[in-house]
Amino acid sequence: MIRIAGLGLVALLLAACSGETGTVGAAQPAGAIGAAGAAGTPTVPGVPAATVAFEGGDQLSPKDPIVVKASGGTLQAVAVTNPQTGNAVKGELSPDKTTWTSSDRLRYASTYQVVATAVNQAGAATEQRGEVHTVKPAGVATPALFQSASGDFGVGLIIGLKFDHDITDKATVEKSFKVTSSPAQEGGWYWVGKREVHFRPKDYWKAGSTVKLETTTFGTPIGGGLYGGQDVSATYKVHDSWIAKADGKTHQIKAFHNGQLVRTAPTSMGKTADTPPRGATPTFNGTHTVLGKEDHKIMDSCTYGVCEGDPGYYSAPENWNVRISNDGEYLHENLKTVGVQGSDNVSNGCLNMNTENAKWFFDTFNVGDVVEVTNSGGPQLAINNGHGDWAISWSAWQAGSALHG
Repeated sequence: MIRIAGLGLVALLLAACSGETGTVGAAQPAGAIGAAGAAGTPTVPGVPAATVAFEGGDQLSPKDPIVVKASGGTLQAVAVTNPQTGNAVKGELSPDKTTWTSSDRLRYASTYQVVATAVNQAGAATEQRGEVHTVKPAGVATPALFQSASGDFGVGLIIGLKFDHDITDKATVEKSFKVTSSPAQEGGWYWVGKREVHFRPKDYWKAGSTVKLETTTFGTPIGGGLYGGQDVSATYKVHDSWIAKADGKTHQIKAFHNGQLVRTAPTSMGKTADTPPRGATPTFNGTHTVLGKEDHKIMDSCTYGVCEGDPGYYSAPENWNVRISNDGEYLHENLKTVGVQGSDNVSNGCLNMNTENAKWFFDTFNVGDVVEVTNSGGPQLAINNGHGDWAISWSAWQAGSALHG
C-alpha cells in the first residue's frame, strides 16, 4: 500500500501490497508535497507536510489491482498511467467515491504513475502523486492449449497445457487450473514432463458433455523466479460416442455409436513376423483417439527414417486416412491388402481396409473419437505418441498429479 500521510485536507491511500513500510525515492520521495500542497493548492495553516510511503515495498503482483483511497473526504479524480507505454489504466470509483480500483490487467516490470485529487467536506481539494511498481520476474511461463477448442470432439478428448518454461513448482501451477464439465465427471491432471500437463476423466467423457478449461496462473510465483504468464481458457463440446474396437486376432474393426454396434469391417494390422526387409511392424496396443484426417496422403517411410535406397523404403498414395497416433498409424484404404483383410496382419502398422469401409470411417470418425486396439502383438501406445493417455490406469493417472496424496 502506498500511504500518503498527514494531509491537511484529505489523506489518500494507494493500496498496492502489504508488509513493511518503505519510503519512495531517495532525496525526494515520489509523490511528496510540501506544506503548500500540490501545485496551485493553498496552504492550510497548522497542517504538516505530507510524505508518500509504501506499505509492503513496491513489488505489486500484476494480477492485483491498484487501489486509491481517500480518508476524510472523497475522490474527485484519479489518473493512473504507465509511462513506458503511455497507456492510461482504467478503473472504477466506489459508490461513496472514497475508493478507486483499477480494472485493467497490469504488466510485469512496470511503473505506474498515480495522480489523485481528493476533496474534503469543506470543498477544499488537494492533489497527490505517487508510483506503483510491479514485480520483475526472472521469467514468465506462458501456457498454450494442448488441444485447440475449435470444432466438437469425441468422448476420448484429451485436454491440457504446454508451457514455454520448465515448471518446478508444479503443485502451485496445478492449483491454478480449473476444469468444469456438464454433466459433472470425475477427472484429474497428469504431468507428462516438465512443461506439459494433461487432463482426462476417469472414464470416457459422457456424450453431449461441455468441458471448460481455465487457468489463473498469471501474476503467481511458480518457483525458480518464474511467474505465470497470460491465462488461457477454452470450452470443448463433446458429441455422440463413437468407439471402434480393432482386434488383431479376429482382424475385424467393430464400430459402436452410443454403445450400439453399427458396422464391422475386415482389417489388416501391422505385421508381427520378423519379415524382410523391414521386420516386424506391429500396430500399438491400447486406446487411441483420432488426431486428424486427410482424404489423400503420400505414405512415406522416410518420415520415420527409412528413406529411398534403404531396405523397406516405401512411398505410396493412400486414401481416406484417419490418423490415430503421432507414429504414423492410420485407418485407411489399402487395395493391395484387400485379399488378406480379415485374415492376416501384413501392414506397416496401419489398419488397412477396403475403399467402402475406409471411406465410411473417414466420414464418420472425428477428432477425439476412440479406436481401441487389442491383440495387435505390439507394445502399448505411449502417452506422448498421440493421445496414449487412456492406456494409463486410473490409479497411475492420479499418481501423476502434483497434488497427489
